[in-house]
Amino acid sequence: MKIDDKFLKKYNKSGPRYTSYPPATFFTTEYKNVDLKNSIILSNDEDPQNISVYIHIPFCPQLCHFCGCTTETGFTKPFLHRYVDAIIKEIKLVAKDINPNRKLTQVHWGGGTPNAIAYNHIEKITNAIKESFTFTDNYEMAIECSPAYFEFKHIELLRQFGFNRISLGIQDFRQDVLDAINRKGPKLPIGEIINKIKEEGFTGTNIDLVYGLPLQTVESFNDTVDKAIALDTDRIVTFSYAHVPSVIERQKVLEKIGFPSIEDKAKMYQNAYDKFTEAGYVAIGMDHFAKPHDEFAIALVNKNLHRNFQGYCTRATTGQVYGFGASSISQLHSAYSQNEKNSAKYIKCIEKDGLAVIRGYRMTDRDKIVRQIINEVMCNYYVDVNVVAKDFGITTENVYQAVEFSKNKFEDFITDGLMDIEGDEIKVNETGRLVIRNIAMKFDPLLTKGVGSYSKTI
Repeated sequence: MKIDDKFLKKYNKSGPRYTSYPPATFFTTEYKNVDLKNSIILSNDEDPQNISVYIHIPFCPQLCHFCGCTTETGFTKPFLHRYVDAIIKEIKLVAKDINPNRKLTQVHWGGGTPNAIAYNHIEKITNAIKESFTFTDNYEMAIECSPAYFEFKHIELLRQFGFNRISLGIQDFRQDVLDAINRKGPKLPIGEIINKIKEEGFTGTNIDLVYGLPLQTVESFNDTVDKAIALDTDRIVTFSYAHVPSVIERQKVLEKIGFPSIEDKAKMYQNAYDKFTEAGYVAIGMDHFAKPHDEFAIALVNKNLHRNFQGYCTRATTGQVYGFGASSISQLHSAYSQNEKNSAKYIKCIEKDGLAVIRGYRMTDRDKIVRQIINEVMCNYYVDVNVVAKDFGITTENVYQAVEFSKNKFEDFITDGLMDIEGDEIKVNETGRLVIRNIAMKFDPLLTKGVGSYSKTI
C-alpha cells in the first residue's frame, strides 16, 4: 500500500476507535447499580451465551506518559489487599445472577500493569473466577505483562494458575524512546522471555508495539519491526499512538519532546505492514498481525473476527463481557456498564453495595444493528446486508435506514479504490484498512451528535 501527502490530508481526521458502539463517550451516569443487575439477568437469555471476564489492575510502579489507560501509582500492600478482596466480592456477587449453565470461554487481565502485583493476588482472583464459573476445555486466559517486572519464575507461576496467553507490552526496543515516555526497559532479554513462554507450553504469545512516539524515526521503527519479526511470536500488534492531552493530561509532557510528522508516522505503519506481511503474518483489523495458523487469521478467513474493549477476538472464544475492578467495562448484548475509575472509591462502593457502577448505556434495537455493521466493517472488512437483516429478522431496507445509508457517503472511498459496494455487499480493500475508522464513521448515525474528543484516524 502507498500513502502520500494528499491521502493523509484527505483522510487523517478525528474519529472513534469503535472498541464499542456506541463509543464510551455516550455512556451516561443515569445508568446505576440496579441497571447493571437487571442487564446481567437479561444477558442470560441473550447471545452470545459464552462468558468473557475482564479483570482490571490499574496499578503501575511508574506511569508511562503516553498511556491512555486508567492507571494509578503509589499503592500500598494493605490497599492492594483491599482492592483484591473487592474484586473477589464483585465477582461472586455478579456470578449469582449469571445462569450456571453458561460457560466461560475467555479471561483477560489488563491494566495498569497486572504482573507488577504480588502473584498470590493473581492466584487468589483466578481461583475466585474458577469457583464462580465453569470453564470450557478450550478457554483462553490472557494477561498483559510489562517485561520490566517479568522473571522466569513468574511465567511458570502464571502457567500453573491456568493462563495460556501472555501479551508483552514492549512499545519500542530503543531505550531512549522508552525513557522519553517514562517506561522502564525489560528486566530480561525479550528473546529469552519469549522462549521461556513457549517452553512453558503457552498456546499464544503476542507483543505490543507503538508507533508515533517521541524520538521514533522511520528508520528506527523499521529496526524495531525487524526485531519483533525475529522473535517469531504468534501475534504482533502495532498501535498508533493516540495523542489526546485534553483527556489524558500527562501526555502534555511529550509535547516538549515532539512527535514524528504525520507523514513519517504513516510511513512507519506502511513499512511495518509490508514487513510483517512479507514475513508471513496476516494483517488483522487496524493494527494486529497474526501467523496464518493463529485463530485470528482463521477467523478473518471465515469472517468470524470480532472486537471489544480488550481488542480483537473471535466469535468462538469471546462472549458477553463481565468486567471487574476499577474502571472496567462490561459489554453485554443490551448494555454497557463501567465501574468507578478511582480505585479507592471503587473499593468503598464494593464494600458498601457490592457493585460500583459509575455510568453505562442501554442499547436500542437500532444501536444493535449499527453495532453489527460497524463490527463487521472494522473486523472482517466485509458486510452482507442480507445476513444482517436475517440476524435481526428485519428487511434490508430496515438495515439501511438504521445506518442512514447513502452510497454518496462512500463516493471518495470507492473512487480512491479503498472499498467497493456491489448490491448488498460492502467490501473494504487492502489500502482501505488504513482508513477503516473513517469508513466505519459513515455508518454511524450518532457521529453528528459531536459527543466526546477523539484521536486522529491515521
